[in-house]
Order: sequence, then structure tokens, then C-alpha cells
Amino acid sequence: MNPVPGSVLLLSLLSAVSAMSASAAGLPPVKQLGGPASEFAQMAPANPADSAIESKSLLMPVELSAGADGRFAWRGSLPIEAETARLIVLNNGARDWNLSLQAPNARSASAAHRIAQQVSATEMVLGNNQFPAEYYAFEQMERGTWAVQIDADSASQQRGFILLEGGGPARLKSQQVAFNQTLGQQIAFQASAHNVDASGLAVSNALRIDAASMRVTSPSGRSSLVAMRDDGRHQDGRAGDGVFGASFLASEAGDYTVQVRVEGVGMDGLPYARSAEHLVPVIAADLSLASNTAIGKALDDRRVSIDIPLNSRQPLSHYRAYAEIWASNGLRSQPVSWVAGMTELRDGRITLGFDARWLALTAANGSLELRNLRIEDPDHFITLLSAPVMKLSLDRLPRGATESVRAVDDEMRFGPRPAALRAEGVGRRLLLVHGYCSGNVWGGVAGQFGTASVFQDLSQNRSHDAFARLIRDYGATWNSFGVVAHSQGGAASTHLYTYYWSGLDNATGSRLIQSVGTPYQGTSLAGNLAALGQVFGAGCGTNSNLTYSGASSWLSGIPTWARSKVNYYTTSFNTRWWAYDYCHLATDLLLSDPEDGTTEQVRGQLSGAVNRGHKTGWCHTSGMRDPPQTTDSSRNSEMSSNAAR
Repeated sequence: MNPVPGSVLLLSLLSAVSAMSASAAGLPPVKQLGGPASEFAQMAPANPADSAIESKSLLMPVELSAGADGRFAWRGSLPIEAETARLIVLNNGARDWNLSLQAPNARSASAAHRIAQQVSATEMVLGNNQFPAEYYAFEQMERGTWAVQIDADSASQQRGFILLEGGGPARLKSQQVAFNQTLGQQIAFQASAHNVDASGLAVSNALRIDAASMRVTSPSGRSSLVAMRDDGRHQDGRAGDGVFGASFLASEAGDYTVQVRVEGVGMDGLPYARSAEHLVPVIAADLSLASNTAIGKALDDRRVSIDIPLNSRQPLSHYRAYAEIWASNGLRSQPVSWVAGMTELRDGRITLGFDARWLALTAANGSLELRNLRIEDPDHFITLLSAPVMKLSLDRLPRGATESVRAVDDEMRFGPRPAALRAEGVGRRLLLVHGYCSGNVWGGVAGQFGTASVFQDLSQNRSHDAFARLIRDYGATWNSFGVVAHSQGGAASTHLYTYYWSGLDNATGSRLIQSVGTPYQGTSLAGNLAALGQVFGAGCGTNSNLTYSGASSWLSGIPTWARSKVNYYTTSFNTRWWAYDYCHLATDLLLSDPEDGTTEQVRGQLSGAVNRGHKTGWCHTSGMRDPPQTTDSSRNSEMSSNAAR
């Protein structure tokens, strides 16, 4: 293989300098990721369809208006599809809201607390983000459209929400059309509806929708209602196919919330309404290529560094980059490998790295090119720059490109190990890591783990990347460490092992990373809580990594070898045939069973990792019906005895 300088197509990846001396600019030493062409599909950009929200409930905004008598009121309607219905009023703890309901054929309304079988104080919760609420359970309800009214004596809290699960089989499917979340883009959504059977499986391809809309709230708080159409002209597919679409212009940077709502008549002739709440981060994409040629330089007998020249007015601290390497001899193109990693923009370029033995392993012949380059921000994994192909000028081909390679080794997968890593810290440890906006979930049970220390960044909101670097900094006290993590801590630890060198790479033992209750594929609560936060105050703040779409984008950069080091557990509530079962009264209206009050079992799966099983009788955290999953002494003993350190 004899590539001619300047003739190679490419745009590239991975830093080849051992550890890339990223720490000089604030980053820990970064890994130089690589993998075989067989993993191209796994590492491809996320498919928005895979992160669609399927909703069984309606979150209805409420805004009280002043009346002539000086009191405040709001009126609306609620579709009740079954004799049993559950309703939650969220009003930030205001005590003067009075809820009344009027049956379809009744002449007058009744106070909700008089006709409800259960009224309980509760809250909408994700971590320590808690929004006070009042829960109502109704039985023997007349099916149809009920009038609803809220009265208040004062204007202490004029805005809030009603969350309704009407009990019917209708489901809303709502999704973003493309993950093009940069300033100036039109961001589109699609919505459709279908029925499900008792097991939750879809039983119809399309359900009648009479009206569809999306309410878009900008980062600055401006709200607009956009009608969704099924006319084939609003990114909705074919006209009349039951899929509705609409878009909005992303004119501000920051977090948007988008509530998609549909109304229609079900197959039983009863009206239904459903909504889904999406959190959509938008950032400025000020990256552009400064040249259509990347400069490759052989560093030693195996490693190649690739400089990609970029223009940026306001560079981020670092980026996540990915590309595929192909070889072309004029007659055919041959896939070689992918390369990826975290990288900084320094002196007008990002530098990535490549192990030339991938060329030897595939017997690649011809000049090189990089395809499907994408450069993303490190906190939301939004593509800021992409290029289908870019030229590469390579000064020489390392000897590794022609050496005999019997098997892929760790250096091919994540680059040369920094020499200083072996000397960092003293001793071995097991780190107990919490999750998003969390209390000290491991503190009370830390004694159930041997040689363990509790990581504490309590009640904070971190991206996976920022969270991972904090874990690394804490763990640097010891030469090696393994992790037992709860909730987001599992994803952050996986992120750390994937992108940065740390004590995880020195650890020995059976299980490097273990987690319980981690929403590897996201939780719909992240969107719901974002919508509530824009009215009541954000608490710990929004976190796009925890949404279905954000998790999907993050996972598109997590390779097979990193996933294989993760051992995960899921839990859900105990079920009793004679009672209504749940982990949390409020979140149960939004999540699909089985779930632990925050993480649905299906969304707690990590493909390529080791599933250690699902256990009932344990909920996500304290304050739920069943005990917190972190307090299961049997599982804790198992994790401790098997943990790497």
C-alpha cells in the first residue's frame, strides 16, 4: 500500500500522541479509539425512530385567569376512556387550588376529592428534582368527555399542569425527524397513534387523529403553538398516512421543550388525548473545515496522527469525533476500520490517531480516505460538522501497516497506554457512584462493600462527560479502581472507561463496572421534568443525556469492547393480583411497566454488556413504595465480591 501525499481521501480521528497531552489543556489523557469495519453500523449516528416516545397519558398545561369576583379559575375537558382513571395536579404546592369534575351527562360538577377513591400528596420526581403534586384515583367513572375546573382564591400560583391517564389503549408515538439541533435549523417532529393490547403490544398501525399540535417553549421562555399536518408537506411522510408533522426554527441556543399532543376518537368510539414531552438542546455550530485535506503524520512504527484543520470563532473545550477509514485502489474501495475519541481544537486543528495495524489486518491496498466524519459537542453529542469524505496527505506509511497481525489487541482498540498511568495513585479501591441530582444513596450501605469509598457530587446535574471526569479525578487517589454505580453513574462510568485513561484501566478482577437502575437508553421523565421545570423552576436542571434521544446519540459512540466491561441490573416493583402496583404514584402514569419509578426495564438494557438480571420488589430510590434498589444487601454482596479493584 503506497498512498501518495495529498491523494488520500479522509477527514479524521483519534489522537496519536500517547495520551495526546490533553491534560495540559484540562482534559485527562484521552484514549485513541478504533475498531473493525464490522462495527460501522453500531457506531453510525443514532436513528431518531429508535428514541421515539410512546405515551399513554396527557400532560395538560393549566393557567388560571382572574374573574370578576377577584378569584382565579381555569376550565378544560378531559377524555376518560375507562372506568378507572388516575389524575395528578401539579401546582408547585399551592394549597388553594380546588379541583372539580363534571361527568358527561351530569348537570353540575363535584369536588374531585369527594368522588375520588384515593387522594394523596405526592410529587413528580427525577433524582432530587421534586415537584409537589396531588394524586387522585377514580373508579366506576362514566366514560366520555368530562368537564374539569380549577378554582383558587389567590394568584400565588397561576400556572401548573394536570397529568391524566385515562385508561384506554391509545398510544401516541412522537419522535424527532432528524437530530439537527444547531442554531438556524428547522427542527421537525412527527406524531402518530395506535392501540395496544393488554400486554402493551401494538394491535393497529394507525389510530384516527383529529387534531395534532406541538407547543414549543424556547430557552428564553417564549411559547408558541404549532399545528401539525398530515398533508405530505410538513415532514410527515405521505399525505393521509396517519403521521402528522411540523417544525420550528431553532433561533436560540439552549434547551427547548417540545410538547406534542394529539386528540382523536378511538376504535371504541371514545375520545382520547395523549401528549409527549421532548427536551431539545440547541447549540451553535460554528465549526467549518479550513481545508479539504487532512494532514497525516507517522509518529512511530505503528501510530499515525491526523490533523484536521478547522475554523471556529468560539471553540468548545473539546469535541467527540468519529470517522471510517477506507482504502481505494481505483478499482474498488475497501473498509479498514473506524477511529474516534475526544479531542481538543488547538492551533486551528483537531488531532486524532490511527493504528496502522488495522491496514495489515484487513490487507488493505491503495490510497486511504476517511468517510462519514462527524464532529460533535461532548455534552449533548450533537453533530457540529460532518463530511462524507476528505483527502489525507500522509508523509509515510508506518511499518505496522505490513506487519503480521494475529489478533486485535488493546492498543489497537484504544491507543498506547500512558506511561504515567501505572504510577498514578496508591492502592486499590471500589468506588460507589451515585446518579443524577442524587442524594447519598450508597452512604448508608457502604459497609456492605469491601475496600470501598463513596464518590459524592450530591444534588448536581452533570453531562455524562463532565460526570466521568469527576469520577476519574476522585479515583486518581488510588492506582486502580472498579465501579459500582447507581442510575446515571453507570453511564458516566462507561463513558469514562471509553474515552479517558484512568484507574479503571489498572483494575483487576471479574467485573470492572457494575450498575443498578441505569437508564442506558434514557428515561421519558427527563422530558417531562424539563417541561415542569420551565414553569416551576428547574431544580437541578435539565439533562439531555437522560432523554431517549440524548441517550441514543451518546450510545452511538460507545464501542463493543467498552460495553462488554459493564454488568448491569434492573429492578421493578412487586406485583400483587389484588392491588394496583407501582413504585411511584406520579411517575407510574408516564412510564411503561416494568419500571423502577425512574428507569423502564426495556430502557435499562445495554446491548453488548452483561445483563445480570431483573429483580422485583425494589424501586429506584428512597420515597418510593418498595425499598431503594441500592439497599439490597444480597445484590450488594454479590457486586462487592465480584468487583474489580
